[in-house]
Amino acid sequence: MPIEFTELIASHRNEVTLCSGEAAASRIGNEVDLIVLDVREPAEFAAGSITGAVNVPRGFLEFKIAEVCSAPDPPILIHCKSGGRAVLAAKTLADMGYTNVEVYFGAFEDLLAATR
Repeated sequence: MPIEFTELIASHRNEVTLCSGEAAASRIGNEVDLIVLDVREPAEFAAGSITGAVNVPRGFLEFKIAEVCSAPDPPILIHCKSGGRAVLAAKTLADMGYTNVEVYFGAFEDLLAATR
C-alpha cells in the first residue's frame, strides 16, 4: 500500500536540517548571501512573501533551481506555507547535490511576522 503525504513528510523530516522560526528570521535578517527559497505556488507568493525571497514552486524545483543557484554549497533556506513542501524540496535538493540547505518547518504567517 502506498504511503500518505503526511507519512512521506515525516520520513523526510529526519533526512533534512530543520530550523526554528527564530533561527530562520535571524538568518534572513543577517546573512547577506542566504538564498531564501519560497516553494509555494505563484498565487501564494503574490499574496505575501518574505522580502528578498525567490519563488520557485515545488513542482518546478528540479527545472528551475539552477537559475537561482548553480553552485552546490551556498546557504539556502526553504519555506512554504506550513513546511511539507519545503521538506520535500530540501530532500530533492540534497539528492541533486546541494549541501547547505535548511528548512523552516512552520507556519508562513509566523515567519513573515518574525521578519518584519
